[in-house]
Amino acid sequence: MSTALSRLAHPAGARHSERRVGRGCGSRVGKTCGRGMKGQKARKGGNIGKLAFEGGQTPIQRRLPKRGFNVPFPPVTVAINVADLERFDAGTEVDEVALRGARLIQGKIDRIKILGHGDLTKKLTVSAHKFSSSAREKISAAGGKVVELAAPSAEGGEAPREAEAGS
Repeated sequence: MSTALSRLAHPAGARHSERRVGRGCGSRVGKTCGRGMKGQKARKGGNIGKLAFEGGQTPIQRRLPKRGFNVPFPPVTVAINVADLERFDAGTEVDEVALRGARLIQGKIDRIKILGHGDLTKKLTVSAHKFSSSAREKISAAGGKVVELAAPSAEGGEAPREAEAGS
């Protein structure tokens, strides 16, 4: 196997040797190296080919005012509707692990919010960081329980805070 790998080569004509410029007037690319006599394109670098180069005009990213601030790593909140919780069996405790198992959550997240779109007919214990008021009402109307988790802190610890579904 290793002997075959050492003998691999590019097909004929696939690779070209680099052009050697500035090697005398008989080489076709001597003296000015094929760039002509003077001008911006004859200079080294030439300031052409830069991203957002506008022919010497001040680029648009410098003409426009800079305003505001973008958070570099904003917290990722995943919204899940009450209708999506219908797939769980009655009496199930629905938390982040259960939601990942049902593939309702994927990737790195910071917060889970339950929204009230749809109907819920099963009694579930739902743990999340935030609940909309309509989601609280629908979970309690189905006989379920709402467990509101504390927002993740810098240490990464979470303390569950139980609340009755009606409150």
